[in-house]
Order: sequence, then C-alpha cells, then structure tokens
Amino acid sequence: MDSTRRDRDEEGRARNARPRDGLGRPLPYGAEGVERQPEGVVRTPDESVREAQRLLDSGMPFHAHEVLEDAWKSAPEEERELWRGLAQLAVGLTHAARGNTAGGARLLLRGADRIAPYAHRPHGIDVAGLVAWARSLAERLDGPVDPSARAPRLRG
Repeated sequence: MDSTRRDRDEEGRARNARPRDGLGRPLPYGAEGVERQPEGVVRTPDESVREAQRLLDSGMPFHAHEVLEDAWKSAPEEERELWRGLAQLAVGLTHAARGNTAGGARLLLRGADRIAPYAHRPHGIDVAGLVAWARSLAERLDGPVDPSARAPRLRG
C-alpha cells in the first residue's frame, strides 16, 4: 500500500482499512482480523441493546461501542446522552481491557455520569446497575481486565 495515500470508503471518506483485533486495535495489513461493525446502521433501541450485549458478552466492547454510537447518532434528542454514555462505558471497558487504566477509568466515570439522569430505565436499561458497575470498575482498575468477564449487563 502506498503510505502517502489514505484508505477511503466508497464515499471517499478517510477510513483505515487495516484489519482490527477484538479490541479494535489495528493489525498489520494482510493479517486476519475481527470483522468490523458496519457504520451508520439504524436499529431499534431493543435491537441496539441486544446487539451491544452480544458483543460485550463476546469480549468485544470496541464493537459494542460502535453499535451504541450508531444508536446515539440516530436517537431522538432527549435520548442522545443516554446512548452516548452507554457508548462511553463500552469504550471505557475497551481501554481497561487494553491496559489503559487511567483512560478506561475516565471514560467509565464520564459514561456513568452521562447516563445517571436516566434512572427511569428507558428501554429496560438498568441505568442504576450500570452506574454502579462503571464506578466500581473504575475505582479498582490496576491493569488489563478480561472484557468478557467484566462485561456489564445492560438490562440487569
């Protein structure tokens, strides 16, 4: 690949085409990676929660973050901060699994603060449980974590 040219998608937007591992880290060109989540998929809230939970349970919080990011971008205005916070929890777990304890803790706490106002359990999401999970994990991070073993339950 010519190092002076950037990878582009069909619309001409810059996209890194390098394969990725299960935590979203780039691998060398030609390596076998984990299939990426398609971007811009509009799902129902229930579909978003189910798919994100499947990915979290599979130890792929980076991919769950992408699903939750799509939900954030397509959500009605009054729910955007909920989905944005959920995406931050998933990417916080990603950083924790990669061993970035400071960054992981920051994102977990930021996500917890962002979703806390939604305690009324929109779409059955266990906001109180997720806030407690994120704050507890952030306090105890001292090295890489197993993302599937530490995966939260989005619906309790």
